[in-house]
Parts: sequence; C-alpha cells; structure tokens
Amino acid sequence: MSEVYATRRSRLRDHFTAAGTAAALVTRPANVRYLAAAAPQGSALLLGKREDLLVCVGQPDDRPSEGRPDENLRLHVLPPNGTGVGGDAAVVAADLAVAQDADSLAVEEHHLTVARHRAIAAVAPTLRLGDLGAAVEQLRVVKDEEEISCLRIGAEIADQALGELLESILVGRTERHLALELERRLVDHGADGPAFATSVATGPNSGRRGHRPTDRRVEEGDFLSVCLGATYRGYRCEIGRTFVIGTSPAEWQIELYDLVFAAQRAGRESLAPGAVYADVDRAARQVLDSAGYAEALPPLTGHGVGLEIDEDPQLAPAAMGKLDACVPVTVEPGVHLPGRGGVRIDDTLVVRPEADGGPELLTITTKELLAL
Repeated sequence: MSEVYATRRSRLRDHFTAAGTAAALVTRPANVRYLAAAAPQGSALLLGKREDLLVCVGQPDDRPSEGRPDENLRLHVLPPNGTGVGGDAAVVAADLAVAQDADSLAVEEHHLTVARHRAIAAVAPTLRLGDLGAAVEQLRVVKDEEEISCLRIGAEIADQALGELLESILVGRTERHLALELERRLVDHGADGPAFATSVATGPNSGRRGHRPTDRRVEEGDFLSVCLGATYRGYRCEIGRTFVIGTSPAEWQIELYDLVFAAQRAGRESLAPGAVYADVDRAARQVLDSAGYAEALPPLTGHGVGLEIDEDPQLAPAAMGKLDACVPVTVEPGVHLPGRGGVRIDDTLVVRPEADGGPELLTITTKELLAL
C-alpha cells in the first residue's frame, strides 16, 4: 500500500510544482489521511523540497481504525502538550520547509484559520505563501478499488445493523433510543463508528433531511424514516429507508412512497461515466416536481462519499462537471410534508460503465415499502 500513498503524493506534487511552488502543506485531516494513510489529531503533512514529513503532536495512535502512517513517510514527532510554535504541527512544518530550502509553500487556505496562517507567515517570513486550493479533494473524487472495497464493507455493516433493527419491536420506542441502538449495532458489526449522526424520524418528522432524533415515540400508522452510515477504515457510506408502522399503509403513504421510489430509481439509472452532475439531479427532481412537490424537495439529490460523508461531486441543480467511473455517490431524493411526514430513500452507489454492469449498488436493504 505504500506505493499507493507515494503515488498520490507524487500526483499532488506535480500539481503544485507546475504552479511554480516548491512545497505544500496539507492540514485538512481527510486530506492528510488520503496522502499519508493516517491523520493523527493535530497532524500536518509537508510535501517538502527534499523530503516529505508527517508532523505529529505525540506518537500516532496504532489502532487500525485510525490508520497507520505510511511506513515510507518519515515522522517528525512533537512533544505532546506543547505551546507556541512548537505545539502547532502546521507552523512547525512550515519551519521545516524553510530548512529544506523551499522559497514557496502552498497551503490549504480553506482549512487554515487566519491565526494559523499568520503564525506560519511569522515563523517563516522568507516563504512565499500560496493557496493549494481543493487540489487534494479533486484527487480524492475517483476512488481506487481498495477504497471502494472499504465502502462496500461499510455498506454491508450498515445494511446488517438496519436489518436487525427492523426485526425488533419498534412501537413505543423513541427516535433517540432507536438511533443509539443503530449506532451500537454498527460498532458491534465491525464499523469504526457511525459515518455521521444517525437520523431516526417518525410520524410528522419522517422524511426530513438531517432530522435530529427526539423523544417522540413510534406510533401505529407512522412513517418511520431512518438514515445511517458506517465508517470502515476511515471510509464512510450512507443508507436511508422509509417504512410504515402497522399492518397496512394509508393510501397517501403508498402514493408518496411510490413517487419518491420512482424519483430515486430515475436518479440511480442516470449514473454513468460522462453524466452531467446537474442532469442526475434533474432526473430525480423532475419526477417529484411534476407531481407538485417542488417546494418540498431538498437542495440536492446526492453527493460524493469517501473519507468524508459529504464530498465532491454534488448532484445539485447548479452543479458543474461530469461523473467519472469509480466515483461513489449517494442518490437520496425525499419529500417532507409539514405536519404529516414524508419519505426519503437513500443509497450509496459506485459509478460504473455500462460494459461493467452500470452503477454498482452498495446498500442493498430492500426498497419495498415494508409495514413493520
């Protein structure tokens, strides 16, 4: 695997040297982990003029879930609980760049605070500071098969946790209790932890994107919408399903569910290398828009996933760009009707060419409207 991380760093080096910069400083944790195999808390990665260094505050944690630094990457370990310049890995890394005779340094301005940027400029006044921009994030969009394998395992864990919950008694239990149980089951089945705060929404709360669980109890006749995800070796996936509590759903629930399902299917079927981001969004959105739900729709149909749960690309009306093969994305349309509830269906898929079978569905829990 060391070769993988070396290649990633080499690609980034090609990017910033082509812009006339001698060295680069990476501080965003997901980007550090992508390039160094691990991102110990407070660490920074220097791609130096003569040598690459992972600057850490204290020795890195050796737990597999945290990742182990690339063995071919030299560590520069700072004493823990340091203060001033000596306690900030980014500032120390800038000083080390000067020691390697760099005259310029590209930094992640979108991640550094103003205070840290000023500290870097103060400790290394001879460095010409530039912006690395989203160069690492752009490299992260297309995943290799090892990354996709981690996402696949995470999806299996999430499917398993959700499937077990559906076999239990739900009526009378609170949203908060169910969310905590799901997160415990994720860890029990091998996840590093939840990929994000698990959402469980019942009755009038159902279908609401990003709903935070409350003490509302599950009742007969409710829609129950669940959105959860597992993190496995740092990679995060997502699944969302909606169910009905009771023996049979009401007519309006069936109609709304069928409509959201049709929108989600249209979005999934539009995933292909070369597909325009906005066209994927439009495929799902127009199904719901034409049924009169334009005002009830979320701002986007889906997004990329990986070392973070919300990555590029964004599948939204104004998004610019086209999909590549081996890009994992969510397709998650939904409708929330205030006071009544709603439906959300969410899958994680990997874009594949038609010759390889089309989009690969990672989250396989049934999308049939189940009465629980």
